[in-house]
Amino acid sequence: MAANEQSSRWNLLLAMLAQRGRLTVAEVCAELGVSEATVRRDFGVLAAQQLAARTHGGVVATTVAYDLPARYRTASTDLSKQRIAEVAASRIRLGSVVGFNGGTTTSATARQLAARPDIAGSALRPALTVVTNALNIATELVLRPTIRCISLGGAARTESYELTGSLTMTSLRDLWLDLLVLGVDALCAELGASCRHDDEAAVNAAMVRRAGRVVVVATGDKVGERTLATICAASAVHELVTDLRAPQEALDELREIGVTVTVVPDGA
Repeated sequence: MAANEQSSRWNLLLAMLAQRGRLTVAEVCAELGVSEATVRRDFGVLAAQQLAARTHGGVVATTVAYDLPARYRTASTDLSKQRIAEVAASRIRLGSVVGFNGGTTTSATARQLAARPDIAGSALRPALTVVTNALNIATELVLRPTIRCISLGGAARTESYELTGSLTMTSLRDLWLDLLVLGVDALCAELGASCRHDDEAAVNAAMVRRAGRVVVVATGDKVGERTLATICAASAVHELVTDLRAPQEALDELREIGVTVTVVPDGA
């Protein structure tokens, strides 16, 4: 086995550990398509380097430098975000170019997308091209054999693992996206989509301009709200995928300006 393939798989395992807190041999075999013997050897190496602690049938994360920010570690426990992610991932067509900015819900959507049987088992190479400025998303997708992953350059924000700045903007200049999955901190009909950091907003706005279609993924508590930095007008959003917490009045206002609204039900 090539050393770089092995090293890349270990990095992916660490990213998965940071997201979930623990891994089993069975789930890694299923997700990465490798043998139980390989996974057990990998777990042994990570434990020997004190990057994980062995348990019966798996490993658990330890407090080390690879730990992702708390908002990423807890993302997988939010059922609403998982349901939103499932719906958003279903919107993406085989063979398309899809963009992701950073965030817990976009990260969940990227993970759902990579697990889609028609993509994971596709004979197309690539079955999908992903463009992202989120390091954690790139780390999770880079080893998927049917997905081509393009990571935008730039300066990394420790709070979100997002790349921002002039290098990121330059990287986007010659790229086109069929669809952008956009995470936001707020969305309302009057003031549009926004986020808390102006440098992230600038990159997100550039991604919107390069996209043929924009799907916002946001839990309902963000709908009808506003925050510091504008990303785009609400009219630039083609679809919002959200949950039942979203205020009905705010959803109606978005529908009135042409935004398709999809609300995931409880238990979806």
